[in-house]
Amino acid sequence: MVIKEVSAKTILSKSGIPGFDFCLNPYTGCTHACLYCYAVFMKKFTGHTEEWGRFVDVKVNANKVLKRQVKKKGPVIISSVTDPYQPIEAKYKITRECLTTLLEYQFPVNILTKSPLLLRDMELFKNFNDIKVGVTITTDNDRIRKMFEPNAPPIEARLKALKTLKENGINTFVFIGPLLPMNPDGLSKEIAPYADKIFIDGMNYRFKTERIYRKNNLIQWLDVRFTDNVIEKLRRGFLNNKVEHC
Repeated sequence: MVIKEVSAKTILSKSGIPGFDFCLNPYTGCTHACLYCYAVFMKKFTGHTEEWGRFVDVKVNANKVLKRQVKKKGPVIISSVTDPYQPIEAKYKITRECLTTLLEYQFPVNILTKSPLLLRDMELFKNFNDIKVGVTITTDNDRIRKMFEPNAPPIEARLKALKTLKENGINTFVFIGPLLPMNPDGLSKEIAPYADKIFIDGMNYRFKTERIYRKNNLIQWLDVRFTDNVIEKLRRGFLNNKVEHC
């Protein structure tokens, strides 16, 4: 794993994601090494030659830069091309530092992660006037998770984190994306009581993962008609939860 400390010129970047003025990425790269990850395109801009999932650039001056940018107030998403709570955050605390500054100015914040490390910052979350905290849960089967997300936290840990967030009064959401092989009835039952909103997205970069489906006799999950049926089962399972298909 190649870890490099870098200085960022800017940390609040204009967002192309509907509903958000800015995105904030404390790191470049991610050690989760999800095989379907779209953020691999970042290598074109950073010059990294390492395999995706084998490097992280730590923006050590991120909070200092953020304090210069807080005049540009608006909804912020953390993060768009990295996981803000990947394991290295436990050491560097860049996400926590930036959250502290955003809290001082009461920016509306939306966080998305696969990691239960986010629970470390629960007291910060509780003091925001407008914050939504999301957990990416792509399957209910940890064997499947290991195939596609080899270094990401186990599914059970993510479910427990989601439950803890909800029990502490945090506005929560779940991103089921990309949709991986699962038992939709089982997953919806696990998630529904603890998610205020659900977002579902299919496998958008099939060329990255097709060999995994074929190798493990999961080829039906590449059939759009099959996955559309799974999505419909998920919708029925969530009942009153608000569901959006990305």
